[in-house]
Amino acid sequence: MSLDLRHVRRVVEAALDEDAPYGDVTGRAFVPADARASASLVAREPGVLAGIEVFVVAMTTLDPDVVVEPRLVDGEWFEPGAVLATVDGPARAVLQAERVALNLVQRMSAVATLTARYVAAVEETGARVVDTRKTTPGLRLLERHAVRCGGGHNHRSSLSDAVMAKDNHLAVLQRSGLDLTEALRDGAARLSHTTHVEVEVDRLDQVEPVLASGVVDTIMLDNFSLDDLRRGVELVAGRAIVEASGGITLDTIGDVARTGVDVISVGALTHGYGSLDLGLDVEVGEAAGA
Repeated sequence: MSLDLRHVRRVVEAALDEDAPYGDVTGRAFVPADARASASLVAREPGVLAGIEVFVVAMTTLDPDVVVEPRLVDGEWFEPGAVLATVDGPARAVLQAERVALNLVQRMSAVATLTARYVAAVEETGARVVDTRKTTPGLRLLERHAVRCGGGHNHRSSLSDAVMAKDNHLAVLQRSGLDLTEALRDGAARLSHTTHVEVEVDRLDQVEPVLASGVVDTIMLDNFSLDDLRRGVELVAGRAIVEASGGITLDTIGDVARTGVDVISVGALTHGYGSLDLGLDVEVGEAAGA
């Protein structure tokens, strides 16, 4: 579940610059330059931790004298009152970084916690819960890391990562005069042999023409009823990975998983979350030499 720290630093630096483009006027006016602060990152509600490395980067970027000691690692469950990390360093730097650091770790932990609930709902079915590209622009790598922390899995990382031919793609292809099977073969002929190909269908009568192309690795059954999902799994009969998608909630995902699908993609993991209630309890100490 490692993160690309180069990307983390870019995100953090942009966020810090957005939050204090010309410095922290409050800190400069009211906090002595040599004051120090000790703080604890404390959970106000239960959840799954995600983004502790991001929190560390956010708290230490402004001043290398700030020291952060994580108490938990990403993917661990915590209860209210748990201390997730401690912080010590120059008070101005700690107070200036506080909001950005909290924003990121709160949102990532919310994604992880929500994902864990979805994963628990399909336990023992064999279905894999995955995210989608419905992510916050600029934060995809962080949100997808959080999905993994919650026990979920990632779909294709980007449009450059794998093929997903959706209804609009197929409509454009078929305008060439080819039928669905031929259109898929024609498109796949322009791909590397290592490229994974997924095709979305929204009707059962599309399943066989898609599979007849011989180029499809995954077939997505989009917005199917439970009965049609079961029938779709039977039609595919192991010839491709079967993915279910479309409007899936915590209340419905268990039933969807029991239809026999292999993968369930849930956009809500990265666009339906809030912020987990985590706080930074700060104590400002005496100025050095006082």
